[in-house]
Order: sequence, then C-alpha cells, then structure tokens
Amino acid sequence: MSATVSTPPPASGPEPDAGAVAPAGPGAGRGGRGGRAVWRRFAANRAAVVAAGIVGLLVLVAVLAPLLAALEGQDPTTFHDALIDSGRGGVPLGSFGGISADHWLGVEPTTGRDLFARVVFGARVSLGVAIGATVLQVLIGVTVGLAAGVGGRLVDSVLGRFIDLILAFPGLVFSIALLAIVPSSFPRPVLLVVVLGVLGWAGVARIVRGQTLTLRETDYVAAARLAGVHPVRVARREILPGLAAPVLTYAALLLPGNVVAEAALSFLGIGVRPPTSSWGQMLSTATTWFRGDPTYVLIPAVLLFVTVLAFTLAGDGLRTALDPRAKARVQGQRQGRGRAS
Repeated sequence: MSATVSTPPPASGPEPDAGAVAPAGPGAGRGGRGGRAVWRRFAANRAAVVAAGIVGLLVLVAVLAPLLAALEGQDPTTFHDALIDSGRGGVPLGSFGGISADHWLGVEPTTGRDLFARVVFGARVSLGVAIGATVLQVLIGVTVGLAAGVGGRLVDSVLGRFIDLILAFPGLVFSIALLAIVPSSFPRPVLLVVVLGVLGWAGVARIVRGQTLTLRETDYVAAARLAGVHPVRVARREILPGLAAPVLTYAALLLPGNVVAEAALSFLGIGVRPPTSSWGQMLSTATTWFRGDPTYVLIPAVLLFVTVLAFTLAGDGLRTALDPRAKARVQGQRQGRGRAS
C-alpha cells in the first residue's frame, strides 16, 4: 500500500534515478508534436491501451453506479429474505449464488442483498478513495518537493530530513491504529483518503525534489534567476511545467497501491464498513462463504485483481510513452545483472 515503509537514502544526499522519467523543459507535457509523439508511443503498447480501456470502463461504472443499479431494478441495501435458503445456513437459492434475470450477479448470503448493485456502488467507493488519496498525495508531495528544490540549502536540508522521516514512519501500523480509534460516525471513505494521502506523499516529494534540483540548473531557469525573477514565479512558470511528466507517471503508479490499501484496510474491518459497500469490505465478508457460495468470493477478488493489473499496466505504458529511454535503461540493467550472474 502507499503507506508502506521503505528505507531510502537521505533525501538531502545524492539523488537516485527519480522514477525513471527524465525531466523536461518548460513546454513538456503540453500539446503539439510532443503530445502526439507520446500518444503514438502509448498507442503502440497494446497491453497499455487495453488496460487503459479497462480503467476507463471501471471509472464509467463507478460514475454511473446509481443508473446501472436502477437499470437492473435493484439497490445495494434492500434485503431479499425470500432468496435465502435458511436450511443450508443462509446460502442463496438457485445456482451460482442466486444469479437470475432480476439479480445479475446473484445475492449476498444471509442478507439477500443484490450483488450487482453492491459491486457497482463498491466500485464508486474503492476507486473514489484511491483517486482521492492519490490526488492528495500528489498535491502535498509536489508542494513539499518543489519547496525543497527551490528553497535553498537550509530549506532543502530541513525538508529533506522531514521527507526521510515520513518515509521511515510505520505508516501501516499508524493507519490501523488511527482507523480503529476514530468514531464510526466519521465518514470512512473520507477518513481513508486523508490517512492514505497524508502518509503516502513522501515518495512524490522525493521525485519532485530531485527533478527540481536538475531543472534548476538548466539555462532557461538560470536566466530567469539572473534576471531577478522572484523564486516563486520561477518555480511556477519555469520549473513546474517540467515536472508534469514525472508527476503524472508516478501518480499513475500510485493508484493501484491505493486500491490495494483501501481493500486491505476494509478487509481488516477498519476501513469502509457496512452498509456502505466496497470491494475490500465485500471480500472480507465473503471469505467465510468460500465453500458454501464461492461466487460471492470470486466476484470482488477478480474485480480487485483486474483493477490493480489494469492500473499497473496503464501506468507502466504511460511511463514508457513519456520517457522512451526508461525501457532501454531497465533492459540494460537486466542484461547487466544477467551477465554478472
């Protein structure tokens, strides 16, 4: 998950390869030939295109969840006791978890709640938390990293150590403890966004800081500084546009981690709680029904697997499209390790 702990080299020391995306000039990420070239490289990666299509479909399902549930004629909270076989411990009547023309994915054991409605509304919660947490991580990370890169030696040293502190912080343990003690009346999706966002921005900050230090030495930034342009204006007009590619790429790679984080915390019972539906919360409930109703387990598990895989492949394709040299570097590193072995 995005709040997992890693032990990087000090952020104030020599900077490693920042996310395998080369810094760009002030026009990077904007339209024109550069944008068309990026699109051509991305479109040439069939796996990334298919993954992006799946991501788009999932987002569309999340946005249209109320309409899709209404189209089926069901909702995620109504109990259907008549569809439950009480003599068999509460499993749904019929085959494959009670799949029928009225219930497209069957019903939930014991309660009889419609699974299709819970899946589409769960997509809204799971993807909403992941996207919201990613946006918050990027906003905090860009702000701190940019300030460290342009703020001078003292500011860079202080913020660099602060980034190191956050990266070394036991975020997973803190998340579990905090979510367990916050009153249940507080909206859990909002709380998850805040917790994941506040604990997961340090990686973005490290990359932004490293790219900012590189861009700060370019001719156009040096010229602006010599001309007496205010540092804030230099950062906003000359450096920030050049950060678009690495930040966008890193954000795309953060998304699947946040999907897994929300699912894991909800699976443990400290994330999203009933009656609100999320895929992780559904999977947590479904594990006790693996033998009696395997369909109930497979649906959220397959959805989580496909979602994480699609986000990962799309993010990797975006990284390669924005920086074609990244693939060559990775292949070179693999060949070097192969020769060494």
